[in-house]
Amino acid sequence: MQGTLAAMTEPIDLYYWPTPNGWKITIALEEMGLPYRVQLIDIGKGDQFDPDFLKIAPNNRMPAIVDPDGPGGAPVSIFESAAILMYLGRKTGRFYGTEERSRIAVEEWLMWQMGGVGPMAGQAHHFLKYAPGLDPPQVLPYAQDRYRREVDRLYSVLDKRLDGRDFVAGDYSIADMAIWPWASLWQGQGQSLDGKPNLAAWLDRVAGRPAVERGRAVAAEQRSNSAPDRKAQRILFGQGR
Repeated sequence: MQGTLAAMTEPIDLYYWPTPNGWKITIALEEMGLPYRVQLIDIGKGDQFDPDFLKIAPNNRMPAIVDPDGPGGAPVSIFESAAILMYLGRKTGRFYGTEERSRIAVEEWLMWQMGGVGPMAGQAHHFLKYAPGLDPPQVLPYAQDRYRREVDRLYSVLDKRLDGRDFVAGDYSIADMAIWPWASLWQGQGQSLDGKPNLAAWLDRVAGRPAVERGRAVAAEQRSNSAPDRKAQRILFGQGR
């Protein structure tokens, strides 16, 4: 699909749905100029439970990739977005730091996203947006406040980190690619950018990159702002299929 790396003759297969975790990988592939082919995994219909997909992603979560030109020239499949980002960074030698200290910084903030921003922002989004629309509605002020406050704390950490920096780990890196998709949805997580000028500037700075725009646009027509129907709710929120 997109990408311009001439040395690759076969595209990477990307198993994808337009969510923050999916955007991480389309953005990275676009930034790195790697050709790829999108295989849509409709998580509302339960495609993530297909036996063939589970051979690639045993945790029944997208994104995942299959690179036909893996280590030693043999195909390799990879699941978990951070693992994919690190693999692509090593493969291309780009956006992953140029020496060990810079790589440590990239990995610190990549893990910070995986262990903090992703799970906490996802829970905030769930309890603020989706849970009230369940049947029966689940309006849980304790959960809403807990996750909203924790996301606010994390974004305050990020704002402080960005003081005097254009990007989170020195040069623009896979850490920015991992954090930005989640932070860009701050409104749906019940957040405000008041008092976080560094975060606000960084969000705009990253959003203005052409590769980020292209990555965010992949299959954008499949993304819905409406609440999932009852069947999709059961699939998405672990209530059976």
